[in-house]
Amino acid sequence: MLGALGLFTVLLGAALPLIDFFIVNVALPTIDRDLDAGPAMLELVVAGYGLAYAVLLVLGGRLGDMVGRRRLFLIGMAAFGITSLACGLAPDAWTLVGARVAQGAAAALMLPQVLATIQAATRGPRRARAMSLYGATAGLSMVAGQILGGVLVAAAPMASVFGESAGWRSVFLVNVPVVVVGLILAARAVPETRSDRPAPVDVPGTLLLALSLITLLAPLTEGRAAGWPLWTWLSLALFPFSAYAFYRVERRADRLGRVPLVPPSLLRLDSLRRGLALVVPFSIGFGGFMFVIAVALQQGLRLGPAAAGLSLAPMALAFFGASLAGPRLVRRYGTRVVTAGGLIQAVGVVVLALTAHYAWQGLGIWGLLPGVAIAGLGQGLQLPVLFRIVLSDVPPEKAGVGGGVMTTTQQAALALGVATLGTLFLALVPALGMRDALVVTLLAQLAAVALTVGLSLRLPRTVG
Repeated sequence: MLGALGLFTVLLGAALPLIDFFIVNVALPTIDRDLDAGPAMLELVVAGYGLAYAVLLVLGGRLGDMVGRRRLFLIGMAAFGITSLACGLAPDAWTLVGARVAQGAAAALMLPQVLATIQAATRGPRRARAMSLYGATAGLSMVAGQILGGVLVAAAPMASVFGESAGWRSVFLVNVPVVVVGLILAARAVPETRSDRPAPVDVPGTLLLALSLITLLAPLTEGRAAGWPLWTWLSLALFPFSAYAFYRVERRADRLGRVPLVPPSLLRLDSLRRGLALVVPFSIGFGGFMFVIAVALQQGLRLGPAAAGLSLAPMALAFFGASLAGPRLVRRYGTRVVTAGGLIQAVGVVVLALTAHYAWQGLGIWGLLPGVAIAGLGQGLQLPVLFRIVLSDVPPEKAGVGGGVMTTTQQAALALGVATLGTLFLALVPALGMRDALVVTLLAQLAAVALTVGLSLRLPRTVG
C-alpha cells in the first residue's frame, strides 16, 4: 500500500513537470535578452518541452506497466534532474531547446507512474483522497510555476556568479536539489507495482500517436512566430489523416487480440470519455490564460517578474483550498460540484475582464486579486473531481495506460491553449492594444468555461 510519505513523494514527482511547463513563461524575456533568442526560438523553448512531454506520456505509462512503476519513476526523475541541470547551464538558445526537449521526455517517463501507482496501491476512501490531492497538486503546480518563476528571475541575479542570466537559469537549476530529495524518498517509500499482464510496446500506435500530436501542436505553437510558412499548413492538413490512421491501427490491433497503445475498450468507459471531454476545454482555457496573463502583466503593465508571478498567488491559494474541500462536497453533491465550479470560474473571468477594461492604468496585485481568486476557487472545484471521474472505472492492470491517456489529453490541451489563445492575444495586440486584446482573449476563454459547464451536466451524478 501507498503510505503518506510515498504519496507525498509521487505527488512531488507530479508537481515537477507541470511547474516546469509554466515556470518559463515569466523567464522568457530574460532568456531572450541573455541568449538573443528571438520570438521563434522562445516558442521552441516552450513548445519543445510540451511536445516531447505530450507525445511520450502514453508510452511512459505502458513502459511503467511493463517494467515496474517505481523503477520507471526513479529513472524518469533522475533524467529530469540531469536535463534540468543541462537547461540551467545551456550556453546558447539551441542547446537550451535541445535540453528542454529531453526534459519533456524525462517528464513523460515520470508522470504517468504517479497516477498508475495511486490507482494500483490505494483503495476506497484512501484512493479518493489521493486522487483529490493529485488534482490539487496538478492545479496548484500550474499556478505556482509562474509564481516561483517570477520570484526566482527577480531574486537570483542578486546572489549569483551568473549575473543577469542567473534569473532564468535558476528556474531550471532549482529542480536539481528537489530531484535528489525525491529520489531518496522514492527509493524508501514508494511501493513497486506493475501490470499482472504486461503488454509489449505498440510501435505502430506509438509512432502514429506521435505523428498526430506533432502535426497538430507543432504548427500551432510555432506558426505565428515563424510567419506561418508552408510547412505549418501542410502539417495541419496532415493531422486528420494521421489521427484517423492511429484510430484504425489501434482498432485493428484490438480486433486481432493484441494490446494497442490506447485500447478502444478503455475509451468505451463512459466515465473516462465524458471526463476527458471536460478536461480538454478546461485545460485549453487554463493554459492559454496562464501564458496571456504573463505577457500582459510584464509587457502591458510593465510589472517585474516577481510582481507578475505573485499576482497569481490568490488564484493558487483559492485553488488549493477548494481542492481540499472537494472530496467532502462531492460526497454530498456529486458531480454538480463541477458545474458549480465552472459557474464560479466564469464569474472570476468576467471580473478580470471588467477590471482590465475599467482599471487598466495602474492595475497591480491588489486590483487583480478578486478576479484571480474567484477564478481559482472555481477551477479548484473542477479539476480534481475531473481527474477522479476519468480514472474511476479504469481497471488496475491498465492504470498506467489510463493515466497516460489522461495526462496526454491534459498536456496536449494545455499546449493547444497556449497556441490558440496565445496566438489570438498576440495577433490582436497591434490593432487593439494590450488592454483590449486581453479583454477579448478573456471573453474567448469564457466560451471554453461555458462549454465545460454545459458538458458537466452530462456527467454521472456520483463519482466512483
